[in-house]
Amino acid sequence: MTVTATSVGESDRLEPQAAPASRAAARLMRFLPAVAAALSGVLLYVSFPPRTLWWLAVPAFAVFGGVLRGRGWKAALGLGYLFGLGFLLPLLVWTGVEVGPGPWLALVAIEAVFVALVGAGVAAVSRLPAWPVWAAAVWITGEAVRARVPFEGFPWGKIAFGQADGVFLPLAAVGGTPVLGFAVVLCGFGLCEAVRLAVRARRTRAVQRGAAAAALLGVAVPVVAAVAARPLVSDAAEDGTATVAVIQGNVPRAGLDFNAQRRAVLDYHARETERLAAEVKAGKAEQPDFVLWPENSSDIDPFANDDARFVIDRAAKAIGAPISVGGVVERGGKLFNEQILWDPEKGPVDTYDKRQIQPFGEYLPLRPLIGAINENWTSMVRQDFSRGTEPGVFAMPGATVGLVTCYEAAFDWAVRSEVTDGAQMISVPSNNATFDRSEMTYQQLAMSRIRAVEHSRTVTVPVTSGVSAIIMPDGRITQKTGMYVADSLVQEVPLRSSRTPATELGVVPEIALVLVAAGGLGWAVGAGVRGRRARDV
Repeated sequence: MTVTATSVGESDRLEPQAAPASRAAARLMRFLPAVAAALSGVLLYVSFPPRTLWWLAVPAFAVFGGVLRGRGWKAALGLGYLFGLGFLLPLLVWTGVEVGPGPWLALVAIEAVFVALVGAGVAAVSRLPAWPVWAAAVWITGEAVRARVPFEGFPWGKIAFGQADGVFLPLAAVGGTPVLGFAVVLCGFGLCEAVRLAVRARRTRAVQRGAAAAALLGVAVPVVAAVAARPLVSDAAEDGTATVAVIQGNVPRAGLDFNAQRRAVLDYHARETERLAAEVKAGKAEQPDFVLWPENSSDIDPFANDDARFVIDRAAKAIGAPISVGGVVERGGKLFNEQILWDPEKGPVDTYDKRQIQPFGEYLPLRPLIGAINENWTSMVRQDFSRGTEPGVFAMPGATVGLVTCYEAAFDWAVRSEVTDGAQMISVPSNNATFDRSEMTYQQLAMSRIRAVEHSRTVTVPVTSGVSAIIMPDGRITQKTGMYVADSLVQEVPLRSSRTPATELGVVPEIALVLVAAGGLGWAVGAGVRGRRARDV
C-alpha cells in the first residue's frame, strides 16, 4: 500500500480555497429571493391576455408567498416592489408606445409602490394561522386602493382581468372582480403553504394537521366555489333578443395623430355603415335593430358642424336604424367625450358623457408641473375633457343599452351603474388607435369578457381600429374583427334583466375583504407588539 502524506503547509494552503467559493455561494443565495420575486411578477404578467395561460397566476402567487413568508417589513417592501416591477413593466409597456418610455416608467414606478406595500402586509400576516386567507385579502385591498388613487385610480392589472379563460371566471358573477381575484390569489398562497408543509413533513416526519388542512382548503375551496357558481353563468335570453350591428370603420393611421384626419375617421365609419346597408338590402346581412359606432368615430362635433351632421344622418337613414355615435362635443365652453344616440328620422335624441376620464390622456393633472418637465406632454392634452355626471342607458328599439366608454370598463362602479339603471346589454365603445398593435387591446377586451359574466349581460365592443367583438353573457366571444381593417359584425344577441349577486352586492364584497385584511394586519401587529414586550421582560 502506498500512503501519500500531506504536509501541514500543504494543508494550510488547500483549506482557504473552499472559503471564497462558499462566500460567493452565500452572496448568490442572498440575491435569490429578489430574483424569485421579480420572476414571479413576470410569470403573473405571462398569465394575462393575449395569452390564455391564466393558470400561471397560481404558481406566480405561490412563489411570491414563499419569498415573503416570515420576512421583516423592510425586506418585504423591497421584494414586493420587485414583484410589482416584474408584473407591471411588461404589462403596461403599451402606455409608452407613442410618448416614449418616460410616462410608462413613471406610471410603473408609482403603481409598484402599492404592490410593495401589499408585500409588507403579506409578510406581516404570514405568521398567522391560515395566513393565505389574510394575505389574499391584503392583495385585494391593494387593488382596491390602486383603483381609487391617485387621480381617480388605475385598476389596470387587477388579477380578475387575467382570468377570462380560466376556471375561476364564474366567481365574477358572485362578487365581481374582488371575489374573482381573491380566489386566484388565495389558491396561489394556499399552494405555497401546502408545498412548504409537505417539504417540512418530509424532512421532520411530522405533520401539522391543522395547518395542512388550512393550506389544502386554500387551494380547494376557490376551485370548488368556482364550480358551484357555474349555474350563475348563462347566455339564455330573458327579455327576447335584439339584432345588433357593430361598426369598425378603421383609421387613416395609428398613433397619437390618428385623429388629425378627423373627417376621414368619420367618413370611414359612415362608409362601412352604408356598405352594411347595401348588404342588408341585397339580403346578404340581417337588418339590425340598432348600430353601435366606436368612441371618437366622429371627432368633428356634429352639433356644431353641419357637414358632420349630414354624414351621420345619411348613414343612419341608409341603415334604417338608430346609431350610437362616439363624438367629441363642446358645450358651454367645456369638452365632452360623448356618445350620441342618432335616430334616422329625428337625428340626435339622447347623449351620454363619459364619466371616468383618463388622466394624462383626456385631462392633465398637475399641468404646471408636467409642463415644466416636458412641454410636449402638455401640448398633447391642450384642453381637459369634463366629466359626465349621469349613467348612460340608451332606449334602443326593443332594448336598453348601457354605455361604458373605453377606459371606464376597468372600473367596477362605472359598469354596474348602467346595469342597475336598467341596461339589458352593455356596449363598450373604444378607441385604441393611439396604442397601435400593442397588447392593450386584448387586455381591454378581456375586461369586457369579465364584465359580461359579472353582470350576466351581452357586451359589444365597437373599436375604431380593432379588435371589435360581440361577447355573450357567459363571456364567450362569438364574433370579432381583425386590427386595422374596416369591418362590421351583425348578430342576434340575448337580452337579460335579472341581476347577479355581484350586481346586487356592488362594493360590499370588496369592503368585506378589506375588513378581513384590516383584521389580519391588526392581529399581526398586535402579536408582534406582545412578542417584543415579552422579550423585554
